[in-house]
Amino acid sequence: MKKNVYYVLVLFTISFSSIAQHSLNRIWITDSILPVPESVLFDKADQILYTSLMDGSPAERDGKGSIGKLTVDGKIINLNWISGLNAPKGMAKFKNKLFVADLTEIVIIDIKQQKILKKIIVDGSKILNDVTVDKKGVVYVSDPKVGKIFKLENEIATVYLENLNKPNGLKAIDTDLYFLDSGSLYKMDSKKNKQLLAEGMDENTDGIEPITDNAFIVSCWTGVIYYVHKDGSKEILSDTRKEEYYTADIGLDKEKKIVYVPSLFKKTIAAYSLK
Repeated sequence: MKKNVYYVLVLFTISFSSIAQHSLNRIWITDSILPVPESVLFDKADQILYTSLMDGSPAERDGKGSIGKLTVDGKIINLNWISGLNAPKGMAKFKNKLFVADLTEIVIIDIKQQKILKKIIVDGSKILNDVTVDKKGVVYVSDPKVGKIFKLENEIATVYLENLNKPNGLKAIDTDLYFLDSGSLYKMDSKKNKQLLAEGMDENTDGIEPITDNAFIVSCWTGVIYYVHKDGSKEILSDTRKEEYYTADIGLDKEKKIVYVPSLFKKTIAAYSLK
């Protein structure tokens, strides 16, 4: 009998430890003065944070949106580094260019010149959301409103994937495209073979960042952040849904394991150490 109890305890301990392995510990949080931050992008080369600031409705063409810059310890550099946008959301950097999803346009920004080079209209889109760029410079952008992922190559936008539910978070890694769709995480290879990696998350999945090989941090804009293991199992790192503390498109310093979380209508960005 004692042996049976011992084995049960061992199995419970192993099972519990495999679930509760990680945590988020807040390092800093900005004042509540950021005009509706939707996304944060950590720039390793320049050691700064870019944030997309909608400053209003996620779907409004009001010209009030901007891209802001902060230091990695949360100090504001310039909230109007690039202005004149509408409702900017996801961002991705490739070489000296920043690509931003802004409703039905992909905005291309020259980082050194600090100016907009071009706005490319994406036909068939309604509310473009996340952006990623592969190693060849091909841009992918999601639109949960129309259930599609678009591809921008040689400044020509085409439909890459369609008939999805609410595709949002994107991440190009090597020749694969990882994307979130209504609470599930998928991997798409270069031949468009789709593989389900994880499911059962809050249906409002938003940001995705790789933390190790085949393991990811996933945010849901309604207020949940997950650690997704390579076997598809999940841990809830944070859940602020009851407080309506939204956690939108996250950024990540992979080397230092710092997660940057924008909180939309709370008008803050917070940094968390991942343990």
